[in-house]
Amino acid sequence: MFASLTAAVAIAASFITVEGAAIKRGTGISVTPHVQYSSSVGVLGCKINTNRVAYWPSSVGCDNICVRVTHTDSGRTLNLLKIDQSGGAYDISYDAWNYLSSGKSATESPQMGGGVAMTYEDVPASECADLINTPSKKLPLTAANSMNYVASCISQPSSWVAQNYEMYNILDPICHWGVDEVCSLDLNVSNQPSCPHTLGVTTPLNLPVTNIEYGTGNPVAA
Repeated sequence: MFASLTAAVAIAASFITVEGAAIKRGTGISVTPHVQYSSSVGVLGCKINTNRVAYWPSSVGCDNICVRVTHTDSGRTLNLLKIDQSGGAYDISYDAWNYLSSGKSATESPQMGGGVAMTYEDVPASECADLINTPSKKLPLTAANSMNYVASCISQPSSWVAQNYEMYNILDPICHWGVDEVCSLDLNVSNQPSCPHTLGVTTPLNLPVTNIEYGTGNPVAA
């Protein structure tokens, strides 16, 4: 009976209640704000919500690219795309950090500070679908500079990225140069994507990526 009671307490302790709903407790971390958008695997900032990105110490994988981050005290939670590797900190987009910390957007009530106690857990990539602003809802990548990442994921054919990537003829994650067009990839034919225009063309683009300035909440071009 004692063993059963102990097990029940352990199970109950692995859940917390937020506004009446039980959610699984995640890994405790100290989260800091990240101002400038980047992606180590070449996810295009002009085709996602750059205010909802996680910059984790671990490398970007082919499956666990969506994390749910929860503010420890308030229980506020957000799903974030984990698409960049940090230098060791657990960073999230400034606006996401601001909302989780204060309940308000950084553009409405910009906060300043350092590490804030939060928890995180990996969730299915489908939970981050609303953060991808393309008709296909596939992960939008730069065709010219994401091949190493794509090839590693293709070698794991059952992974989410292997089945849900889309390459664009855009040169950089900030979307400064290229052509806004979808490319195809057939590794049986070539180890480079095939695009309607020349791959890696440096034509200037007008696909803005916006950062939110730390402390002021002002939008600034990336």
